[in-house]
Amino acid sequence: MRPLSMTARVTALTVPALLTFAGIAAADTNVASAGAVQLAQSTVIVAPTAPPPVREEAPPPPPTATAVTQVWETGHWVWNGGNWEWVHGQYVVRPATVSPTAAWQPGHWLQQPNGWVWIEGSWQ
Repeated sequence: MRPLSMTARVTALTVPALLTFAGIAAADTNVASAGAVQLAQSTVIVAPTAPPPVREEAPPPPPTATAVTQVWETGHWVWNGGNWEWVHGQYVVRPATVSPTAAWQPGHWLQQPNGWVWIEGSWQ
């Protein structure tokens, strides 16, 4: 199975949010609060401004001897609906159901017409 391109992944995540913010109700979509939309079991976060610069963090040693199945995800800013809050980096464990050759694609903020959208990290 081919991984989705960045454009396809962003479109899949943000189109329901764009529809909701445009006043068009999407199926199974509930507005959780201003700036966040609940989609089934995932939340699309839309921030009105760009996040502050990323803080430098030195990763600690991996918590277990199985470092091959873990990658360090750098800390990032989250929008809480009114302010930016820093979330420290953490190790992400590759699930057994994911290919051993899969690479971690870190989460990031992406500018969209309606604001800045958080794209969750994932194994590709």
